Amino acid sequence: MISTAHNLIAFRGHMRDILLLFSLVLSCPVEAVGQPAGGHGDGAADATVEDDFYCAERKLGQWFYCSRPGPSAPPTGTLSPTASAQIAEISQKLDELKARAILDPSEDNVLAYVRFQREQLDRASTFSDVWQRALWQNPDLDYTLQRPVSTVGKRAWLDNRQTDRDAALANLGQRYGLFYFFAQSCGACDLFSPILRSVADSHHMTVMAVSMDGGPSRDFPRYVVDSGQRARMGLSGKETPALILFDTVNRRTIPVGYGILGADEIMDRIFILTNTQVGSDY
Repeated sequence: MISTAHNLIAFRGHMRDILLLFSLVLSCPVEAVGQPAGGHGDGAADATVEDDFYCAERKLGQWFYCSRPGPSAPPTGTLSPTASAQIAEISQKLDELKARAILDPSEDNVLAYVRFQREQLDRASTFSDVWQRALWQNPDLDYTLQRPVSTVGKRAWLDNRQTDRDAALANLGQRYGLFYFFAQSCGACDLFSPILRSVADSHHMTVMAVSMDGGPSRDFPRYVVDSGQRARMGLSGKETPALILFDTVNRRTIPVGYGILGADEIMDRIFILTNTQVGSDY
């Protein structure tokens, strides 16, 4: 009897502990599995925390979250296509209509292609018209003010350009000299030499003629034979005729051109290389 009484007392104590523990579990917030009420844990790591006893062994997960749900994704709205995407779509549709009309040249297919193509041509014409009107009303964007394209404007621009060029070349010989590399066996040199002689005489420029093969030149009788001058200038190859401008102030070489050049082209190149900034003339 004493043993039975002791067992009954122990059983009641055990049941009381279980009921107390169960009541504590039910009183916890549903998201706080395995942590005190109001706890927030360590962020993403808490989202997967599970209690082995209640979630696995006792399978009591219906009373609370065994795994805390993650944040819900923000709603995604329908985005309008970008302008470049629309252009790509138009181009793709135009190619498809064209291919369809070629492979199956029925009247409907051909008309569908022609009509859609005409729509795009009208759109391009509208863009071109607005472009031109915008340039007329915004002179800072009108490139024709710098380089006229009309007959009268272009003639006036060329006249002013030639005046500036001649004035610059008139004093060019005070600072620059020309190296002319030629060869007696070079047929192009026979044509280019008198042109270069005329330009040098009219603008009082000194020309040092250098023979690459030792042969003479009728237009430049006071020539010298190449003894490494070209290599010392940092010029590779042996192309002739070759015209090189030499800056006596900075001691640097400026290639003007290779092959046969006209008189105006020689003067234009020398003027651009010595009196204009890169990008300012275009």
